Amino acid sequence: MARARPASSALTALLRPLPVLLALAAAARVPAPVPVPTRPLASAPTQARIHLGPRADWVAITAGAVWSTSTRPDLVQRIDPATNRVDALVPLPGAACAGLAVGLGSLWVPVCGARPGIVRIDLARARIQAVLPLEAVVPESGIAVSGDSLWAPLAGTGKLARLDPETGRVRQMIAVAPGTFNPVYADGMIWASSGVRRGITMIDAGAGRAVGRMQLGPQPRFLASGYGALWALNQGNGTIDRIDVRTRARVATIEAHSPGHGGDIAAGEGYVWTSVHGVPLTAIDPRTNRVVRRWTGPGGDSLRVGFGSVWLTDLARGDIVRLSVPALLAASAETAATPRPRPHR
Repeated sequence: MARARPASSALTALLRPLPVLLALAAAARVPAPVPVPTRPLASAPTQARIHLGPRADWVAITAGAVWSTSTRPDLVQRIDPATNRVDALVPLPGAACAGLAVGLGSLWVPVCGARPGIVRIDLARARIQAVLPLEAVVPESGIAVSGDSLWAPLAGTGKLARLDPETGRVRQMIAVAPGTFNPVYADGMIWASSGVRRGITMIDAGAGRAVGRMQLGPQPRFLASGYGALWALNQGNGTIDRIDVRTRARVATIEAHSPGHGGDIAAGEGYVWTSVHGVPLTAIDPRTNRVVRRWTGPGGDSLRVGFGSVWLTDLARGDIVRLSVPALLAASAETAATPRPRPHR
């Protein structure tokens, strides 16, 4: 005769599957991730496509104008957003090879070549005001403008140069992480990214003194400021790190799933926008820290946002493309909401 189990053992046997059942029930209640509407960029509604030359690259936005660089010949071209036409050409002493900066009433253009330096352009007259010689401009990097200085990384030195904007004289040399590429000015600070050290150096723009460093994702390069945050594009894994500029803390890492070389990042018109090769445009909602739209295809060059539009350069075709933000989001939402036809059986 089988011996009867104690009541406690029987109860334990009955309850043993309960944790598994509870876990399955909890998993069932977790909502599935919302798919990101993805479309070919070629299908996006285009406001204008403006041809600039054999190659078009860096972009900047100022009051009443869009500026973009082109090579062969080396130029900065000013575009009137009211007409979508180039209304001024500024010849450069070399090829623009790094991100443009705006500040102190001027456009600042880093150039490489036999005479590397930073070209200062008068915004109103579209003329060169000065060329500030620089020991070496780091290609595919950037410069920053604060209230009284220019900030530029120096290749192979682990130094960030603080320059007098009038004379080009080096005021300070600040030690930063090796492989520093892009400084950005925001909230009284210079933030400088390093792909080698996977981090960012924070510099007090007044004192010119490094006040801290922060670890980011792999190969952070391009930076943008907006919506109370600094946004870092990590080329190594395609994530975007969000840093609160007030607390100086990383508060979110966004899975943008767009790794790769090149590209850019900008904030404006209610969203953060990224561009990398193969995924030339991605829109991120800063209220939710989520990717809301994505466009694929060739390209993935420089971009800026302004006048209700994304301005995206097409390096290979030598064009800058203007894309209406409302039309982009409306077209993507409409496509996502349209049911796919069922296959015939």
